[in-house]
Amino acid sequence: MPLPLRPAYSAGGGSDGTATGNQREGRGQMAGRVVLVTGVTRYIGSELAGRLARDPGVDRVVGVDAALPEPAARSRMGDAEFVRVDIRNPLISRVLETAGVDTVVHASASAPAPSSAARALAKEMNVLGTMQLLAACQRSDTVRSLVVRSTSLVYGSSPRDPAVFTEDTPARSVPSSGPGRDAVDIEAYVRGFSRRRPDVRVALPRFADLIGPTIRTPLARYFALTPVVPLVLGRNARLQLIHESDAVALLHTLALGDVAGPINAAGDGVLTVSQAIHRAGRVPLPVPGAGLGVLSRAMQQLRIGGFSPALVSQLATGRVMDTTRMTRDVGFVPRFTTESAFDDFAAALPPLLTPDLIRQAERTVARTLRVDPAPATIAPDDEPVVEPVGATVPAPVTRHLVSVPDAAVVTPLARPHRPRRTR
Repeated sequence: MPLPLRPAYSAGGGSDGTATGNQREGRGQMAGRVVLVTGVTRYIGSELAGRLARDPGVDRVVGVDAALPEPAARSRMGDAEFVRVDIRNPLISRVLETAGVDTVVHASASAPAPSSAARALAKEMNVLGTMQLLAACQRSDTVRSLVVRSTSLVYGSSPRDPAVFTEDTPARSVPSSGPGRDAVDIEAYVRGFSRRRPDVRVALPRFADLIGPTIRTPLARYFALTPVVPLVLGRNARLQLIHESDAVALLHTLALGDVAGPINAAGDGVLTVSQAIHRAGRVPLPVPGAGLGVLSRAMQQLRIGGFSPALVSQLATGRVMDTTRMTRDVGFVPRFTTESAFDDFAAALPPLLTPDLIRQAERTVARTLRVDPAPATIAPDDEPVVEPVGATVPAPVTRHLVSVPDAAVVTPLARPHRPRRTR
């Protein structure tokens, strides 16, 4: 059940728990902040809410989402409160006013859709939800800080892109659809809000692709494909990542800090797409760009996984951001580099060749050669095999496919001796 909101200021306040005008003026004298976090049903939002709730400089944390959090997400939230409300609903204004929120962290903005089927809902939540939340913040008398999560997709993906993007570098190719288009629209709404409310500090972290053992994104599912991972033939673009825990830590720092404006956020270093595939223990499969859609549909029909052709096309170009402002102005240094963040994700992936898969391949080869597969377990030569009393001993097999460490040896059937004919 969602937790009811307690009145932020009960002494002298309204009968409904709403703060009066005099109390709004005295909020700056409070010892701690009141923070609202969106998207707490996902890892980033729930982990951030719990981290802020443990911060001694925060008096209260309110997490909101349209759905109830799973037990794992609720556990990560810790002492943070939860209010079930859709940010597309004007009721979010009531939550800001009743709780006396002075800091808003929009952690669900620009979040990638969990699947292609949920793309329409994700776009509505990203764009329309952000518009409604910004409108609520504009009407609020208490909000003084706003952090809106963005993405490096706003820089687009083009062969004409510069080697490194700074926060002031314009996009050479503005995204026309997908999450990149959503992020561009969201940042436009945020700039409009900043012009209307110059008294509110607005921070806009532009995250590189998030990776980690917990978070599930289209990029994570792409590198988890097995046994092969497709990539565009003749392309091997650079890849920049940020670990899920570093993303939460940066949002925490920005929520309680005083830095405003866009901030590029990524781990140090880069990987190429083929290097990442090899580090994940997979095999790269170069495919012409025109054949990505056909291959994706074929893999989905065979139920051996699937991928987004648009994602692979974006990875054909890649992008790298300059993170000097993050380290210099914010004073934040990610704990994971791009390489170590990917390795932490890859460590949780199942191996490419499992014992069951090897055994299945042995059976397939045995059926092809019309021989009997070797037993799953073979007793050592120095240990006699003891059969239980009354057990039926099977007839000896004269033709086997024997599994040995280096090779498979086939023992042929013994041919009967035929006497030579005499003339």
